[in-house]
Amino acid sequence: MPKGSFLIVIVLLFVTDSALAQVTTDVSYAPTILKPAYEMEKGPIVAIDEAHHNYHTADGRDRPFASLLQRDGYRVTGFGEVFSLESLQEVDVLVISNPLHERNIMNWSLPTPSAFTEDEVASVHTWVEKGGSLLLIADHMPFPGAAGDLAKSFGVEFSNGSAWAGNWKVGSPNAFEFGTGLKKCAVTKGRNEQETINKVVTFGGSAFKAQKDAIPFLIFGSGSWSYETKRAGRISGTPRVSIDGWCQGAIMTIGKGRAAIFGEAAMFSAQIYGADQEPMGMNSPDAEQNHQLLLNVMHWLTRAKGIPN
Repeated sequence: MPKGSFLIVIVLLFVTDSALAQVTTDVSYAPTILKPAYEMEKGPIVAIDEAHHNYHTADGRDRPFASLLQRDGYRVTGFGEVFSLESLQEVDVLVISNPLHERNIMNWSLPTPSAFTEDEVASVHTWVEKGGSLLLIADHMPFPGAAGDLAKSFGVEFSNGSAWAGNWKVGSPNAFEFGTGLKKCAVTKGRNEQETINKVVTFGGSAFKAQKDAIPFLIFGSGSWSYETKRAGRISGTPRVSIDGWCQGAIMTIGKGRAAIFGEAAMFSAQIYGADQEPMGMNSPDAEQNHQLLLNVMHWLTRAKGIPN
């Protein structure tokens, strides 16, 4: 990618129609899975939320995500129902990626109301407490606002802005490595040495603070900021707040259940951008281990054999 063009991508990618027209899903992306966790179509049921105007869905921008999990043995499906204890009773892992309130479908500016009703928030929280597993992903503004009430029920506070790491370099994605924000835990260790994560790449996104019992493993370092934009992508002249020590990835145990929270969605997607067909996401040459991190997270959420607790 030409020097500096990555900055343009992450600022404009989700803002203008012209940028959207240049982004397609890389349906050919299929990294090798050395040791699938489950027999094909016999693994846990993974339901990807599609009932809350989600920017990422199973048959849309999350197709490479869904395909990867299917090849690992998971039974993946879109989920178009209102959240309730009844509707979630057959689900093992609920994936919520970039939900939106109806107001923000075509207007990515403040206010950014919750995408979920109070009853839905209470139902998901209770479902997790009773043993369910949640993967919640909220990218840059307006998505943290839409996911904020649900996140708060798990002790997570999102910054509804656009996060920039202190060690970010123009022309490159943000890299978390040991010594620069990547921390050892079950999902970076994996089931064996081949699954150990040494580098995770993200592509903008948001930051959050997690409750004290959480295990953060993608942590923003010194000089990191969140631009508190009134409109997505418009960071010039906007206020900024320090996010030193805030997270972009964390896991936590809630009662009998588990939750994994991320502040960036492209890291688990596979996209093609622009006339030069540049890869962005798991298919990026800088992100060789991102797909393994996703698998490790899913293994932890489903207590797959061999994954550390």
